Amino acid sequence: MIKEYLKGGRLMKVDRLVSIIMILLEKERVGAQELAEMFEVSPRTIYRDIDAINMAGIPVCSTSGVGGGFEIMKKYKLDKNVFSAADLSAILMGLSGLSNMVRGNELVNALAKVKSFIPADRAKEIELKADQIWIDLSPWMGNRNIQPYLESIRTALRESRLLSFEYIAHHGNKTTRTVEPYQLVLKSSHWYLQGYCHKRNDFRLFKLSRMSNLQMEEETFIPRDYQKPILDFADILGTMQTRIKIRIHKSVMDRVLDYCAYEDFSPDGEEHFIVDFPFLENEYYYDILLSFGDRCECLEPPHIRAEMKRKIQEIAALYA
Repeated sequence: MIKEYLKGGRLMKVDRLVSIIMILLEKERVGAQELAEMFEVSPRTIYRDIDAINMAGIPVCSTSGVGGGFEIMKKYKLDKNVFSAADLSAILMGLSGLSNMVRGNELVNALAKVKSFIPADRAKEIELKADQIWIDLSPWMGNRNIQPYLESIRTALRESRLLSFEYIAHHGNKTTRTVEPYQLVLKSSHWYLQGYCHKRNDFRLFKLSRMSNLQMEEETFIPRDYQKPILDFADILGTMQTRIKIRIHKSVMDRVLDYCAYEDFSPDGEEHFIVDFPFLENEYYYDILLSFGDRCECLEPPHIRAEMKRKIQEIAALYA
């Protein structure tokens, strides 16, 4: 039975091992370098993973030379018991969550294949475990184009076809783009497309909610060396952010917690809190503070308080 294991001082994750098995079941032969790129690890790590899979009782053989790689031994029947209840539950949770938002025959087929590994006498146990965590990527409300856009982009990714669309960039600037699609990205509950933009002659990350009139072109493209988007800005933001003091009413506490930790709150009477709030001096962060309305007051520093006052006066002038 495949579990997490320690080898060479490194913890090997069961999800990668299961994924490799599923790939080997689907493809006739896969090279070590291709697997390494899929999982963003070194070929040496892939060789250790293959050893672990062999140790678990699944015979994976390798061939060298042009067209060589790893494959599961011919005529081998995978023992359904190789997956634990936790393994199958984790796979089902991931696939079910993704299928809520990204539809298609591939996910339906994948779910059917995984369910075929479930022994009848363990079906109820595994179903209960899979339902303990539910992942729903669909929005409560918002842009209704997201779902059809996801399906069109997935088709374009699969067939290496160009996409064209109108895009609303910063400050409401509207441009027309033609893009080679390379990756769909889900980040902080928002979908993005990473692609090579012909207008900018470079890779760009496009937010799907800012797209309109998305069209999949007949023209195809030859994939180029791909640049993955930078998605973790924690270290950069940590050096750029400053801390400000805001006073909030308890009624907006749940919303403020989306941007900072509970430890940043200190009581101020029975109805209010003083919050040590992370802040960048740009429109986005000022808009966050303004979104709390009269339930939030910026106390310091003085220049940010003054800027908040100026913005509020501008808003009031609209209704004068």
